[in-house]
Amino acid sequence: MSPRPVGLVVIAAVLCLVAGVADAASAPTHSGPRTLGPPAPAKVRRVVTLAPSLTEMVLTLGAGSTLVGVSRFDEAKEVEKLPRVGGFTDPSVEAVVALKPDLVLVQPGPGNQRPVEKMAELGVPVLLLPLHSVTDVLAAMRAVGRALGREKESEAVVTRIEATRTRIREAAKKLPAPRVLFAYGFEPLVVAGPGSFAHELLRDAGGVNVAADAGSAYPVYSVERAVRARPDVVVDAADVDVGKDKLRALPGLAEARWVEVPSLALLQPGPSLGRGLEELFKLLHPEPAKAP
Repeated sequence: MSPRPVGLVVIAAVLCLVAGVADAASAPTHSGPRTLGPPAPAKVRRVVTLAPSLTEMVLTLGAGSTLVGVSRFDEAKEVEKLPRVGGFTDPSVEAVVALKPDLVLVQPGPGNQRPVEKMAELGVPVLLLPLHSVTDVLAAMRAVGRALGREKESEAVVTRIEATRTRIREAAKKLPAPRVLFAYGFEPLVVAGPGSFAHELLRDAGGVNVAADAGSAYPVYSVERAVRARPDVVVDAADVDVGKDKLRALPGLAEARWVEVPSLALLQPGPSLGRGLEELFKLLHPEPAKAP
């Protein structure tokens, strides 16, 4: 098994988020940020986050001093000494309540719905932040900015991401469009499908997602369909290599150029999406193509 470019623990957390988003995305309705429980105070001083991407938002807005608890998967140095309150699918209601937060930031999913609702019932203000798409991520950034009194900072982050997207799209127009399979796991084969933020970023970077015909954002994709699609590039975003060599040897996939994500920027739906898009552009259009 080859070494992975980023931490296993964090990618494991990302894959938990992927599973939750995949289930949630199949729901008949789709909503933006919303609240549960009592309203948060005008001045939020104590924040608990239940996913690394949400922690990243708080840190990026310069509000790291408000964090009093994070998920077990958080690896940012700024929060390494903070209490852990469980994972994405199994947050501890008792641990969260004991920290007396003014606000809990949650990426909603069927796995955490019951404990999060219990927190709200116990009087904890909760802000639910879907992160399915790039639009969701930008809406979440603005919502966190409003909640923490950092609206100017959050708008600057949103503007920066949108400016990066515009710049990359313009550069991609001048280059061939490779057919891409974006894989989160190989056994089973889990890929980025329509409705995922990775699907949108692939399009921004000038790629054609061969799994655009999938029925959900993060489907278990048929190996036969992947072989028939004959991608030019396979983006490896998996946390382990189990099943990779077997797939890589198959006709239709053996001829593809296989690349690995260099950081978490393409995996966490948060303020680093702009950097992730720049990394993706370089993966799809290597030298002599230059990043814009």
